[in-house]
Amino acid sequence: MSSQGGEEENKGSMSQQLQVLNALDVAKTQWYHFTAIVIAGMGFFTDAYDLFCISLVTKLLGRIYYHVDGSPTPGSLPPQVSAAVNGVAFVGTLSGQLFFGWLGDKMGRKRVYGMTLMLMVICSIASGLSFGHDSKGVMATLCFFRFWLGFGIGGDYPLSATIMSEYANKKTRGAFIAAVFAMQGVGILAGGMVAIVISSAFKNRFQAPPYAIDPVGSTVPQADYVWRIILMFGSLPAALTYYWRMKMPETARYTALVAQNAKLAASDMSKVLQVEIEEEQSKVEQIANAPSNAFGLFSREFLRRHGLHLLGTATTWFLLDIAFYSQNLFQKDIFSAIGWIPKAATMNALEEVFRIARAQSIIALCGTVPGYWFTVGLIDIIGRFTIQILGFAMMTIFMLGLSIPYHHWTTKGHQIGFVVMYAFTFFFANFGPNSTTFIVPAEIFPARLRSTCHGISAASGKLGAIIGSFGFLYLAQNQNPAKADHGYPAGIGVRNSLFLLAGCNLLGLLFTFLVPESKGRSLEEMSGENEGDEQAAGVLNRTVPV
Repeated sequence: MSSQGGEEENKGSMSQQLQVLNALDVAKTQWYHFTAIVIAGMGFFTDAYDLFCISLVTKLLGRIYYHVDGSPTPGSLPPQVSAAVNGVAFVGTLSGQLFFGWLGDKMGRKRVYGMTLMLMVICSIASGLSFGHDSKGVMATLCFFRFWLGFGIGGDYPLSATIMSEYANKKTRGAFIAAVFAMQGVGILAGGMVAIVISSAFKNRFQAPPYAIDPVGSTVPQADYVWRIILMFGSLPAALTYYWRMKMPETARYTALVAQNAKLAASDMSKVLQVEIEEEQSKVEQIANAPSNAFGLFSREFLRRHGLHLLGTATTWFLLDIAFYSQNLFQKDIFSAIGWIPKAATMNALEEVFRIARAQSIIALCGTVPGYWFTVGLIDIIGRFTIQILGFAMMTIFMLGLSIPYHHWTTKGHQIGFVVMYAFTFFFANFGPNSTTFIVPAEIFPARLRSTCHGISAASGKLGAIIGSFGFLYLAQNQNPAKADHGYPAGIGVRNSLFLLAGCNLLGLLFTFLVPESKGRSLEEMSGENEGDEQAAGVLNRTVPV
C-alpha cells in the first residue's frame, strides 16, 4: 500500500471518528491512565489471590477435617472433595465470565463492575466463615461460597479488560491492559506472602511436634483459624477499591457508541482529560445507525466479520489454559524433589503451610511475575501476534525438553535442570499467550459486543483450566495402578501427559494465525465501527498477520 493511499484512508477514518474517542486515542500517558490501571488491576489482584490461595491450605484442610487415627501419614482431602474444593471456583468463574460479559454490554461496564466487586468481597469473607458440625458440612459451605466467589471473579475478566482498553490511548493500550493482567502475578505472590506471615505467627505462638511424633498434637486447634484468615484476607484489597471504582465515569465508548449519549460522553471525558470536547450527537446517531453497526452476535454478518477472530481468541485461550493450569500437577513433585518440602509426616500442620507457601512464592517471584512485566514492556513494540507465537513456540520446545528425557530429569542430581526448564515454560506462558489471550479480545470486537466476546473467550479459557487442573490430575497418574496416588485410577503417566501438553501448545500456535494484530490501531479501526461496509471488512482482513 502506498503511503499516500494510507494517509487518505487515515483521514477518511478520522473524519468518521468521534472527537471524544479520538481525544482518548491520542492522549498522552497521564495520571488518569495509572488510576485506571490501579482500580482495574486491584480487581485482578483479588481474583488471582482468591483463586490461587486455596491451593496453599488444602493440605491443612486435610489434616484438620480428614485425620485418620493410626495412619502413618497425615489426613488428606479425598480426591472428589479435593477436586470440588479446588474446582468449584473455576466453574463459578466460567459462568460469571459469560453472564457478566453479556451484562456489561447491556447495562454498562461501570455498573456491572460494582456488582462483581461486592460479590467478591462478600463471598471472600463468607468462605472463611464456612461452618458445619462435621467435615462434610464445612466442605459443602466452603464449596458453595467459593462457587459464588468464582462467579464474581468471572465478571472481573471481561470488565477489567474492556474498561482498560476503552480508556487507553492507542499507542500504549497493550501495555496498559497487560499491566492490569500483571496484577494476577502480584496477587499470586501476595497469597503466598500472607500465608507465610499467618502460618509463621501461629507456628511461633502455638508450638507443636511433627506428625510422626504426635499425630493428634501436630495439628493444634488454632490451625482452624489459619486457613480462614488466609481466605478472608482476599476481601481487603477489593473492598478498599470499591469507592474508587464507583467514582470512575463510564467509558466514553460505551456511553457514545452503545448508550448513544454524546453529551455525557463528552462531559465525562472533558473532566478526565481536562480538555474541551465537543458533543457530536448527530455523528453518534449516524455511526450507531450505520448498517455496519446493526448486526448482533448471532448473525451472519458477525460470523463474516468476526467469526474467525472469536474462534481464534477462544481456542488459543482454551489451549493455553490446559497447559498453564496443569503446572499444579508437577509442583508437588518439584518441591519434594529439590527438598523445599520435606515428607508430610516430618512436619506439623502449620510448618507444612509455611513450607508450601514459601515454595509457591519463590516460583511466583522467579517464574511467574517477570513474564508478565516483560509483556508490559514489549507488547506495544513487537506486537501481540509476535509475543503469542513466540510464547506458544517456546512452551512447546520446553515441554518437549521436559518430556523426551523425562527419566533423566527424575534421577538424582538432575532435578535442578528440571526446575529451570519448568520455570522457563511458565516464563514464556506469561511473556506470551497467558497475557495476550487476555488483551486481544478486548481490542478487536465492536463496543456493543466487546465485553460479551471477551467473556466467551475467557470462559473458553476457563474450560481449558478445568481440563488442565482435573483432567490431567487423573491422566498424569502412574500407569502402574499400585503406584498411582491413593484413591486415583492408573493414568498415562507424567511423561505422556507432557507430550499431550506440548501438542496443545503447538495447536495454540497454529490457531494464533486466526487472530488479528491490533498494535497501534484504534478500537474503532479494528472493529470497523467507523467505516463503510466494504472498507471495514478490508481493515479487518488486512490486520490478520499471515
